[in-house]
Amino acid sequence: MTRRPGKFAIIFVFITVFLDMVGFGIVMPVLPRLIEQVSGANLAGATIWGGWLFFAYGGMQFLFGPAIGNLSDAVGRRPVLLLSVFGLAVDYLLTGFAPNMTWLFVGRVFAGICGASYTTANAFLADITKPEDRARMFGMMGAAFGLGFVIGPAIGGLLGSFGPRVPFFVAAGLSILNFIYGLLVLPETLAPENRRPFSLARSNPIGALKVFAKYHGVVPLSAVMFLYFLATSVYPAIWAFWGIAAFGWSEATIGLTLAAFGLITAVVQGGLMGPVVKLMGEFNTAVFGLVMAVVVLVGYGLAPGLLTVLVLLVLHAPEGFVHPALTAIMSHQAPADAQGEIQGGIASLQSIGMLLGTLLFAQVFGWFMQPNAIITSPSVGYFLAAIMLAGTLAFFLTLRSERSVTPQ
Repeated sequence: MTRRPGKFAIIFVFITVFLDMVGFGIVMPVLPRLIEQVSGANLAGATIWGGWLFFAYGGMQFLFGPAIGNLSDAVGRRPVLLLSVFGLAVDYLLTGFAPNMTWLFVGRVFAGICGASYTTANAFLADITKPEDRARMFGMMGAAFGLGFVIGPAIGGLLGSFGPRVPFFVAAGLSILNFIYGLLVLPETLAPENRRPFSLARSNPIGALKVFAKYHGVVPLSAVMFLYFLATSVYPAIWAFWGIAAFGWSEATIGLTLAAFGLITAVVQGGLMGPVVKLMGEFNTAVFGLVMAVVVLVGYGLAPGLLTVLVLLVLHAPEGFVHPALTAIMSHQAPADAQGEIQGGIASLQSIGMLLGTLLFAQVFGWFMQPNAIITSPSVGYFLAAIMLAGTLAFFLTLRSERSVTPQ
C-alpha cells in the first residue's frame, strides 16, 4: 500500500544519504592504520591495498547505481531503501571485525552496493514532490550529501584515536538505529500501476556515456571533464597516507583537514559560484579553477608542514568551480529534452575517472615510497596530477576558439 509520507519519512531519507556519505568519509582517516594492522604491510604496501579497496567501493557504486534505481522502479522505494540501510550496518560490522584483507574487501563491496541508494533516495523525493519544488528538494539532498562528507572524516579521525576499528562500530550502531526508524516511519511512495519490470538493459552503466556522441562539441568537453576527475582523484587516493608519511599526522589531524577542506569548498562553491560566473563567465571560471588546481597540487607536493597545508586548503577551494562550470558549458550543447541524459553521462564520467584515478595514484604512492625507488617521496602523486591537469588546462584553452564552446 502507498501513502503520503510525513516529515519523519523525509527525514529518514536525508539521514540515509547523510550516513552513506559519512560511511565514505569515516574510512579515510583510519584506513592506513587499519590496513597496516590487518595486512601486516608497511605504509607503502598499505597504500596499494587502499587503492584496490577504493576501487572495489567505487566500482560497486558505478555498476550497481543504475541497477538499484531500476530495482526500486520494479519493487518500490521502501524495500530498496531499507535494504540499503541494513546493508550499510552489515558492512560497518564486517569492516570493524575484519580479521584479514579478504573481509575488508567484502565490507567495501557491501558498502559500494548499499551506498548506491542515492538514486533511490532521489526517486523517492521525485515521487512525493511537485515538479516545481524538486530543485529545492534535490538541493537539500545535496546539502545532506555534502554535510556527510564534512562530518564523516571528522568522526573517523576523532574516534580513530581510540583505535582504527572504533569508528565502524559507531557507524554500525547509527545505521541500525536508522533502519529501525525507517521501519516505523517510511511508507511506500511508488504506486503499483507506476512500476515497471526490472530490466538489465536499462541498468547498463556504460550506456550513459553514449550521450556525448550525439551532440556537437560535447566529446572534447567530456574529455576535459574526465581528465579533471582522473587527476583530482589523487586526494581520496593518498591524502591520509601522504599526511602520515610526510608529516606524521594522527587520525584526528587527517580527519580534521578533510573536514576543513569539505567545509571550505562548500562555503566557497555555494556562496561564490554565482557571482564569479556572473563576473567572469563559465569558460573563464573553469579556467580559473583549473589554474588554482595546478597551483595547489604543486603546493602540497612542496609543503613543509601543517600550516602551509592549511593555507593551501583555502587556495584549493576555487577548484570546486570547475565541475559546475564545465557542466553548465556542456549543458549548453544539448537541447532541453536531453539534459537528464547529459547529467547521467557526466555522473558516469565521474565514476570512471575516480575509479581509475584512485587506483593509479595509490599505486604511484606505493611505488615511490619503496626503499629501492628511483626517487623516494610521498608527494610524487601530486606532481603527476599537476602535470595531468596542466595538460588538461592547455587542451581546454584550445576549445575557446571552437564555435561549439562559447565563453559566457
